[in-house]
Amino acid sequence: MLEGVAEGARAFWGRVLPDAVAPEMAKQIRYSTGQPHVQPRGLPALNPPKYIRSPAIPHHLGWLNDWSAAASQAIGFPDPARDADLLSRARRTATGGWVVQLTDTPLDLDNPAHLEALVRAYECFPEIGGRVTPG
Repeated sequence: MLEGVAEGARAFWGRVLPDAVAPEMAKQIRYSTGQPHVQPRGLPALNPPKYIRSPAIPHHLGWLNDWSAAASQAIGFPDPARDADLLSRARRTATGGWVVQLTDTPLDLDNPAHLEALVRAYECFPEIGGRVTPG
């Protein structure tokens, strides 16, 4: 369904999160560099959308992620050596993008393996959330 909506809307990216996870992950957004910000569960701080250099760069990750061809290129996915684990749960879309599932079951931040998978994915793609600037 995610792919169908994303393809129909010609979206750069989309994501699906379980209801219980979304509010906690929303706390990742750092609205002010002048204020202290404590990220939930050690997840990285993300910039608000207006500070992300391209609309093709996802604002954050989800359990299911739909990345257009442009979004995939912007974040450097796939890199067969780095992304082998993600590729085992990913499939190519008809328009050259990817649907990527982070974990086998819906994301649960109380599950240490799920939290580790999410942190690892953020480490692989520092562009997500506008955490890097072009060099």
